[in-house]
Amino acid sequence: METAGKVIKCKAAVTWQAHEPFSIEEVEVAPPKGHEIRIKMVATGICGSDDHALEGKLKEVTFPIILGHEGVGIVESIGEGVKGFKPGDKVIPLFMPQCCQCVCCKDPRTNICTLPITTGRPRGLMADGTSRFTCKGKQLYHFANTSTFAEYSVIDEIAAAKIDDNAPLDNVCLIGCGFSTGYGSAINTAKVHPGSTCAVFGLGGVGLATVMGCKAAGASRIIGVDINKDKFVKAKELGATECINPKDYDKPIQQVLIEQTGGGLDYVFECIGNTETMVSAINASHFAFGTTVIVGVAPSTKTITIDPMIFLTGRTMKSSLFGGWKSKDSVPKLVTDYMEKKFDLDKLVTHRLPLEKINEGFDLLHKGNSIRTILTF
Repeated sequence: METAGKVIKCKAAVTWQAHEPFSIEEVEVAPPKGHEIRIKMVATGICGSDDHALEGKLKEVTFPIILGHEGVGIVESIGEGVKGFKPGDKVIPLFMPQCCQCVCCKDPRTNICTLPITTGRPRGLMADGTSRFTCKGKQLYHFANTSTFAEYSVIDEIAAAKIDDNAPLDNVCLIGCGFSTGYGSAINTAKVHPGSTCAVFGLGGVGLATVMGCKAAGASRIIGVDINKDKFVKAKELGATECINPKDYDKPIQQVLIEQTGGGLDYVFECIGNTETMVSAINASHFAFGTTVIVGVAPSTKTITIDPMIFLTGRTMKSSLFGGWKSKDSVPKLVTDYMEKKFDLDKLVTHRLPLEKINEGFDLLHKGNSIRTILTF
């Protein structure tokens, strides 16, 4: 492409500091260096983790920054030494990279890649310790290996997955985070078994994807838990057998669930990132064999306090990052499954907005009026 090797000027939603609205700015995006690719974004979802970063709840975030991590786009150019990608390829950026070489990438028990950690990579910067973004003469930081709230972004080749050339470049962006995280937490992490009972705390995009995963795994009872009753219709459409609002009861929600299930649930998923509901989710699991999966991302400053005695009888607590999927291996397969209609991403999308209306999209999230809003470029 004629832009290869050149600085590209484009629009991006810049976050200058925490708690401030996004500012649509013209930014300069430098060419990719060795083992990097530059992507022209087509669509990106708004995720709760982006909101946590915006509110300064994630210590890993340095401002000013370009957020966003749930995108899909087309390779514009590649840096020296890049293998497996060429200009024109359709790709999904990966906030969970996969180098395929480190001890964890080679181990089937985890989907964590240790390369960014072991190389001492500075937070918010590329592997060489520099940024590819500048605006008004100032360096901007990268976010989660991706920074998808920009028309162009530069990412490491280990942080991208090439997808089917025929894949639609819209809703598949959800496979970059929200859908895969929820769906995989049931399929991979919990390993929900047929006939089991499940409860999902939080019926946002991730929680609803978890409901879809529980249904696909054959759970016989799937209870959605949320304080927003407006989400119940969609949850039942996607597989929840019933939904309850904790505000409707004068007792702790875990006690309600234990009473309604005769002792507790086989699997409980916390998809909010609230430390209080994490404790409730753990206590709602069956005392002898229940499994609780922590899916939601809590603020970095929060902690949970749990009575260790509740685990002695057999409870298990797990966490699920990106649904346990090894990203470069799994994302292309998930895209193919979507194209083959093995699951329906379309039902998770409630709003579509241009990048310029990103603040409106976050307002929808804060008010609980959206499941997933997709921004287009």
